[in-house]
Amino acid sequence: MDTKTPTQTVTLTIDDQNVTVPKGTTLLKAATEVGIEIPTLCHLKELSPDGSCRMCMVEVEGGRKGGLVTACTAHAADGMVIHTQNKKVRDSRRFVLDLLLSNHKIDCFNCAANGDCKLQDYSIEYGLTGTSFHGRRQPANKIDHSNPFFDYDPEKCIMCRRCSRVCELRQGRDVISIAKRGFDTKMMPSYGEAWDESNCESCGNCVSVCPTGALTAKDHKNYRDWETKKIQTTCPHCGTGCQVNLVVKGNKIVGAEPANGPANKNLLCVKGKFASYKFVGSDDRLTTPLIKRDGQFVEATWDEALTLVADKFTALKQAHGGDSLAGFSCSRSINEDNFVFEKMVRTAFETNNVDNCARVCHSATVHGLAQTLGSGAMTNTIEDITTDVDAILLVGSNPTEAHPVIGSQIRQAVQHGAQLVVADPRKIDLVHNAKLHLQVKGGTNVALANGLMNVIINEGLADEAFIAQRTEGYEALKAMVADYTPEVVAEICEIEPEAIVQAARIYANAKKAPIIYCLGVTEHSTGTEGVMSMSNLAMLVGKIGKPGCGVNPLRGQNNVQGACDMGCSPFDFPGYQKVANQDVVHKFEKAWGTTLNPKIGLTSTQVLPAAIRGDIKGLYIFGEDPIVTDPDTSHVRKALENLDFLVVQELFMTETAAYADVILPGISFAEKDGTFTNTERRVQRVRKAVEPRGLAREDFAVFAEVATRMGQPMAYDSASDIMDEIAQLLPTFGGINFKRLENPNGLQWPCRDQDDPGTPIMHVGEFSRGKGLFMAIPYKPAKELPDDAYPYMMSTGRMLYHYNTRAMTGRTEGINQISDHSYIEINYEDANHLGIKDGDKVKVSSRRGSIETYAAVGDRVMADSVFMTFHFPDGNVNEITNAVFDDIAIIPEYKVCAVAIEPINS
Repeated sequence: MDTKTPTQTVTLTIDDQNVTVPKGTTLLKAATEVGIEIPTLCHLKELSPDGSCRMCMVEVEGGRKGGLVTACTAHAADGMVIHTQNKKVRDSRRFVLDLLLSNHKIDCFNCAANGDCKLQDYSIEYGLTGTSFHGRRQPANKIDHSNPFFDYDPEKCIMCRRCSRVCELRQGRDVISIAKRGFDTKMMPSYGEAWDESNCESCGNCVSVCPTGALTAKDHKNYRDWETKKIQTTCPHCGTGCQVNLVVKGNKIVGAEPANGPANKNLLCVKGKFASYKFVGSDDRLTTPLIKRDGQFVEATWDEALTLVADKFTALKQAHGGDSLAGFSCSRSINEDNFVFEKMVRTAFETNNVDNCARVCHSATVHGLAQTLGSGAMTNTIEDITTDVDAILLVGSNPTEAHPVIGSQIRQAVQHGAQLVVADPRKIDLVHNAKLHLQVKGGTNVALANGLMNVIINEGLADEAFIAQRTEGYEALKAMVADYTPEVVAEICEIEPEAIVQAARIYANAKKAPIIYCLGVTEHSTGTEGVMSMSNLAMLVGKIGKPGCGVNPLRGQNNVQGACDMGCSPFDFPGYQKVANQDVVHKFEKAWGTTLNPKIGLTSTQVLPAAIRGDIKGLYIFGEDPIVTDPDTSHVRKALENLDFLVVQELFMTETAAYADVILPGISFAEKDGTFTNTERRVQRVRKAVEPRGLAREDFAVFAEVATRMGQPMAYDSASDIMDEIAQLLPTFGGINFKRLENPNGLQWPCRDQDDPGTPIMHVGEFSRGKGLFMAIPYKPAKELPDDAYPYMMSTGRMLYHYNTRAMTGRTEGINQISDHSYIEINYEDANHLGIKDGDKVKVSSRRGSIETYAAVGDRVMADSVFMTFHFPDGNVNEITNAVFDDIAIIPEYKVCAVAIEPINS
């Protein structure tokens, strides 16, 4: 029997309409629910009411003080009679507008917000073309142009405080505040600094909520709102899956605005707001097929290029077998492209040598969680693990830079009372918000997890009922972690034993506490073991299959989850159906009408050494740049140079494309229809905003044509048709199609049939594999540790402003203005010992080579440790990273590499 207490309601009258709403509803929301619009300038629906603008005044019959109240703060009550448009109300609003205009520069014709300004709209509605007040006003011509992306004009500011509230309460930065007094009052960054001197992240969320032209994007001067249309799509950067409205004028994208998606809720980061579109219209886009002749690329027709591609791959297959060919697919392109690409490789190339960039980032997640839980994906939703939680255990993840909108939501969670425990070798930004920072030595995640479990078991904090009912393998785990006392683990991790005990208690005692991790767990030679350790820890306290809990990997690129789902893996057909399973092979043979290779293929990190040996003859690379992204760059170059034939399908002339025999122009996310799958398994629409550049074609159509020319007929009319085929072959996608994806929340797999609403939380009641499997995993050190010759332990990762190879972000001027060269973070102590100052040029060497970069001296890294990003062509860190692999997932150990550093005397 349902014993839930029924929701209490109240009934009132608004403009002669009877309205029944839940008790506690504001008058503003009650009016909105019956289609009555009440004007407001300060209100943000995601935040509690502010009541500062006074535009939402309404009259309550019989109310105190003349009956006028602010609708955003006043609550509905039984029997209330509300008037929203009578003379008293309209006179009140007109007076507010008159006051606002008295200190507002009325220059609508020259204002970028013309036609998209609430103050302008309301002034027209209430009949004001100017102010009746005279005298002193905001000083003129004080526009701050210093931010590379937006301008601030205090003469147009109405002090609604939307910017400061979204910055503090949603972005979690608290950069903007009201400064000075009287007519000198204005919104300013902290301490009155210019925008470019503050700690503003340039997320642009303040710009997006500004109701006037006070904060305007610099690009907005090139268009007016009425000239444009807005196309909602999914951001092409990280795996958060933010929904974004691309602003289109003609056939050009001129701006981007946050949309109300389930993962971002009207927030964007600097990349989504300002760098998600400029690369689409870049002048250096590839627009026609190119064939290399006598060492030079020359333009070719599609027929010439595709004939050459098909003939060369066919000849190599006939001479050396299908396993002499391979394909690397693109984790930034849509699911439909990835599905057709792996289908082309498996059917036309006749090999399972297909992979995607998850190999070098999150393949450990796919393998580790699949083995322990039965599904290699995030267990809960972004909203669930950041909204109503008591604690968060963040391990090897830097979300404020790698997944910025999730980082903002974690800051919000801390504001609302969650205790944050950060386990990371660096003092990442979220350390400032954390209850506890475990600054562990790089490569010691398994030891830390074992130490936490030791404390939990010894202090009686394990969920014995959950363990008994839903798991197996516990006794072996318990016996193994008995040796990992806080004192033993503290010595391995180089932290205090008390910190391990405190972290274990915070996590275990919290009712709702998710584990969130990223590449700091996976990119190790023990990455899969690290992932399994995360699931061990969560199962030990029964925090899986429940709201606000789970094991939650943040997938790196926008569609790395989808590329894995679509079978761009040598081990898996689409939907993680195993190549090693003969029944699965027969299933796909029947569906695709051909005989398939039953042999497990090579990973991308195995293909390149095989090319050096001469075992791989031909390679098709779609949207990847391994020269920049893969470890030990010199070996990647040797591999590409040793191929008989290389095809690259790309947007730009990348470093990898320069090695190709044929380059085929690809099209960007903004030029195609399809889907991305974000880190929380949410399949969301990608919508075409502009036409492709030049002669570029749909990527999936190119793959289908290559397959057809190689003797495997293949054709699709649309991405929707491809998704229909995906739904037929993947049980977890059985209920997904484009019609259902018009749902603004998308669909989270598993979604097995047309009546299935999707699965927000995995493993509820039962794990995908039946019982959760504890894995007793002892700690193993990294395969390369510092020594006298190479005394510093280097780690790599992302930064906020750039993304991967900078192919997209590097074509946004403002991004480059903020960050345009590589750097290495060095601890003060080490810098002083080496005679290095902040900004000095330094040489960084490993056993694989040397690079030059610039020192960023501080305390973000521990002594004897350093950190570099992998975004920049100068000082490309992958020239020196270690190509040793995780034995299970074949993932490179990006996070641990021994280096030497020396100053370069200018």
